[in-house]
Amino acid sequence: MDETYIRVKGEWRYLYRAIDQDNTVDFLLRAHRDKTAARRYFARSIARNDVPETVTIDKSGANLAALEPINDDRQTPIRIRQSKYLNNLIEQDHRPIKRRTRPMLGFKTFRCARILLDGIAVMHMIAKGQMKCAHATLPSAADQFYNLEK
Repeated sequence: MDETYIRVKGEWRYLYRAIDQDNTVDFLLRAHRDKTAARRYFARSIARNDVPETVTIDKSGANLAALEPINDDRQTPIRIRQSKYLNNLIEQDHRPIKRRTRPMLGFKTFRCARILLDGIAVMHMIAKGQMKCAHATLPSAADQFYNLEK
């Protein structure tokens, strides 16, 4: 799990993203990089996916503080790996999103940024071949793309 910076209304906002063996697990745009934002991201990610066995995070104290209450409630805690260099895969996975957003010179509204970043992330997932799953519970790539404006 890692976060990257996106410019909205001339201010930096934070795009939280997680990958699992080169597939995007979840992403969330937040205004702040703090414990509350990290907790919301982890709650959303765990609700949409299975609970991970291991989470690799950078040296951010907010991410660690958000994971500790989750581990307190679990019988088998999530293993937390905290290292500056273990997040290289996700740092490289930020590049396609940054490549699309850099020429835009930022977004005018937070809502517009959220919708466009969701679309960019879904298109990146389609390009990686990640949307080719046989699970009936997941919506199709087209349905996910059309639901972005909601």
